[in-house]
Amino acid sequence: MTTPNWRSRAGTIFQTEKRPATGSKGVVVTNHPLGSAAGSEMLLAGGNAIDAAISSLFALSVVEPMMVGIFGAGYLNVRLANGEHHVLDGYATAPAASTETMYHPVADSGPDYLKAIDNLNTIGYLAIGVPGSLKAWVEALETWGTMSLSQVMEPAIRFATRGFKASEYLHETIVQMEDAISRFPETAATYMPGGVALRSGDHVDRSDYARTLRAIADNGSDHLYNGPLGEIICDYLSRNGGIITTQDLASYKTIRRTPVKGEYRGYELFAPPPPSAAGVHITEMLNILEEFDIAELGFGTPDSIHLLLEAMKKAFADRNRYTGDPDYVEVPVDRLISKHHVEEFIDGIDMDRASPEINPGSGEPDHTTHVTTADSDGNVVSATQTINELFGSKVTVPGTGVILNNTQQMFDPHPGNALSVEPGKRVTSSMSPMIVMKDGHPEFALGLPGGVKIFTSVLQAVVNLIDHKMTAQEAVEAPRVWTQGQEAEIESGVPESIQSTVEAKGHRTMRVNAVGGGMNIVRFEPGGTLSGAACWRADGHAVGIGGGFARSGVRFRPLAGDEEISVITEAIEDSDGGDTD
Repeated sequence: MTTPNWRSRAGTIFQTEKRPATGSKGVVVTNHPLGSAAGSEMLLAGGNAIDAAISSLFALSVVEPMMVGIFGAGYLNVRLANGEHHVLDGYATAPAASTETMYHPVADSGPDYLKAIDNLNTIGYLAIGVPGSLKAWVEALETWGTMSLSQVMEPAIRFATRGFKASEYLHETIVQMEDAISRFPETAATYMPGGVALRSGDHVDRSDYARTLRAIADNGSDHLYNGPLGEIICDYLSRNGGIITTQDLASYKTIRRTPVKGEYRGYELFAPPPPSAAGVHITEMLNILEEFDIAELGFGTPDSIHLLLEAMKKAFADRNRYTGDPDYVEVPVDRLISKHHVEEFIDGIDMDRASPEINPGSGEPDHTTHVTTADSDGNVVSATQTINELFGSKVTVPGTGVILNNTQQMFDPHPGNALSVEPGKRVTSSMSPMIVMKDGHPEFALGLPGGVKIFTSVLQAVVNLIDHKMTAQEAVEAPRVWTQGQEAEIESGVPESIQSTVEAKGHRTMRVNAVGGGMNIVRFEPGGTLSGAACWRADGHAVGIGGGFARSGVRFRPLAGDEEISVITEAIEDSDGGDTD
C-alpha cells in the first residue's frame, strides 16, 4: 500500500509512516505494542477507559522500563462519561531531608545551568524523588475504574514473568546510557548482560519485577508507601547515601487538581494546571494564534512557522517568570490564560522580523511516555508518566526489578530561586496530557514525551487538527518546530527552502531529526467511531476495538412469515427494553 502524502494549500508535503486504528467500542494508544495490548484486553473484558489506561501503564513499566515505572511521576487527565473533568497530580516531591544547598551547581548560566558537580542531582542515590506514580495509578483505578487491581495488572505480570523481545528503540536508549548504567550492577545485569547492551530481538528478563508486581496486585499501593517494598527500598538507599525515608513514602499524597480550560475557535481544551506548564501556556499560545488566519497562512509555510516560534517565545518568557509549584509560588493562572494578557504582544508581532531572543530558562529530559484511551461511553484518559531521564537515576533496587527516578534533576541546584530544592516541593513540568471538547462532547485527546518540547508539540497538533483539518494520523506525524526563546529547531521534514526563508526573518535555526517524542492521539470521529494514531518518533501502536456481542433474544430455530416478525420484535424489545412501533 502506498503511503499517502499530505499537501497543504501552500504546497507543503509530508508522508505519514504509520496507519491509524479505528473502533466503535474503544481505542488504546501507547508507545509500545504490549502496552496497547494490555489496555485493549481491559476494554475487551468489559472495562472502561480508566481500566485500560492503568493496565497499559503497568505494562509499560515492564516493557518501556527506561521511560516509566512505579517509582516515577506524572499526570492523569480524565474526562468521565458524566461530563466531569479531573486531573490527578502524581508528580514526585523532594524528600524531607532535601536542602537548597544539597547540590553544587556547575554553572550559573547557559546549557549547564541545571547540572551539579559529580552529577549528584542526575545519577545515583541523591537524584531520587519521592514517587507518585503507583499511588496515582491505584487511586485513579479505585475512583473511576470498574475492575480490580489484580485484573488490570495481570498483563503486566504476564509480560514480566515471561519476558519480552527488546526493540531497536530500547537498544538505542541502552547504548545512549551504557556508561551510566554500567555503574549500577543490578541495572546492568538486566539491560547490559555480560557488559553488552541488549540488541533488538534479545530476550529481556524482568522476573524480579514480576514478583514485585504480584505483591502490589495482592496488597495495593501500600506495599510501597506503607509496607515491605518501601522498607526494602529505603534501607537500600540509606546504605548508599540516599535520603528518602519510609516516612517520606508514607506522607506522600497525590493532588486532585481542576484542569485549566482554554478556548480556541469554538473548542474547549482541558489540561493540567501548575506546576504543569500545559494548560496555562498552551492556552496562552492559542490565544495569540486565534487572532491570525492560520488556515490561510498554510501549514509549514515561513509565515506560519514564524508565528508559531513567536508564540513559543512569549509562552516560555511567561513560564520562566511565573510557573512553579502553587504551594510555594503564586501563579496568576487566570491572568495568563485571559485573551487580554496577549493583546499587547500580538500588536507587536512583525510578520517579517523575528523578535529578540530570550533567556531559554530551565530544561527537562526528553524521556517520558504517554497513554491515550477512550471508550464508547465517552470516558477518556490522557496520561503522561516518567521516571525523568532514560532509566531514571540508573539505580535498580536489588531483588525488586524497580528502577528509581531521578526527578531531583529538574530542580534548580542554585539556592534562593523559585525552582530551588525544598522539602515536599513538586517541580515544574511540561507534561501536557490534553482533552479537547466541542459542544459538550469529546473531540480528541493527546499527549507525548519530550521535556520542554511537549507543550509546544501539543500546540502544533491542536492547530493541525483544528486549523489545517488534518486527520489524527497526519496531525501527530506532521513535521514540528520548536524554540525556547533562542535557536529554533526545525525537523528535517520541513523543506530546506522554507527553513532558509524562516532564517531570513531573523530566526537562528538548527535542523534536527525530531522535535519531541512519540505522540499518541484518540479522536472521536463522525458516526460514533473512534480513531487512534501514534507517530514515527517512538514504538507507538494503536488498537481499536470493534464488533460486539450477539443480538439478544435470538431464537435458534427456523422462522417464517408472521412468526419470524414476531420473534424479531421480541428480540428488539429484549434488546432495547421498550416497545417497538
